Amino acid sequence: MDVHGRDLRYFLTVAEELHFTRAAERLFVSQPALSKQIRLLERALGAPLFVRDRRSVRLTPAGETLLPHARRVLEAWQEGRAALEELKAGTGARLVVGMSTSPGRGGMLPAIRSRFTDAFPDADVTLRQVGWEDATAGLADGSSDLAFVWLPLPGERRYGYLVVAEEPRHVALPEGHPLAARDEVAMTDLLDEPFLALPESAGPLREYWLAPEARAGRPARIGAVVHSPDETYEALVDGRGVCLLAAGNAPLLTRGDVVTRPVRGVSPARLALAWRADDTRAPVRGYARAARQVARPVP
Repeated sequence: MDVHGRDLRYFLTVAEELHFTRAAERLFVSQPALSKQIRLLERALGAPLFVRDRRSVRLTPAGETLLPHARRVLEAWQEGRAALEELKAGTGARLVVGMSTSPGRGGMLPAIRSRFTDAFPDADVTLRQVGWEDATAGLADGSSDLAFVWLPLPGERRYGYLVVAEEPRHVALPEGHPLAARDEVAMTDLLDEPFLALPESAGPLREYWLAPEARAGRPARIGAVVHSPDETYEALVDGRGVCLLAAGNAPLLTRGDVVTRPVRGVSPARLALAWRADDTRAPVRGYARAARQVARPVP
């Protein structure tokens, strides 16, 4: 025998209300029509589901037995419909993913793309390089739908984010710098060094890479303002300063005449995938979900 989802929904509503009139109001049907459908369901099942009298309605043992199964069937159907709607919403969708430096750590990007494409096969994802003057990598002005960014984010409450990697901070130095001979450098040994800084528009991220928490109130000396890895490399080679960077970004600067060393006394850097908190589009949430499946657990 076949039972319609409508019949299970009617049964579940009456079971929750234990009152035919209130259940009919919830279902936007007449009370006689609801009673008729319940009788037809009972006839099809070959067992009474409710005991009715003038003052009350209660479930029979058969109704009690059916109730959790009916609830699971309807929940599964709702989940199936939601998954289908999400797939339809992603059909032909175009996502722009911003980044200030390459997030390619251990094949993370291809792994995210693979999982996202499984869920949204017709969606198009474009990666977009954004200058360091925008610490949100295009989220703030809407030119990116999601972005790989270093924390902290300016206006952090506007965004949702997932930390996808945590890396120790290193210092980049000209190869001939006295500290370059060490295997590890203490932050206290860098306090008098001129630092290369992000543009002021980067806000709290500029401060983060100057490590004010390790300076005991001493302001950083700014040797130059840099907007890209190329500018940073040239400033390092030119001796205009040193800079902190995430360990995974060391290959961007160690092209010759520049070395990096681990720094003691500063917190690790955190790379995150971020999105606007009020952006509830299915492809955006789907990309974030794919990243969550790939990201290494971060304490």
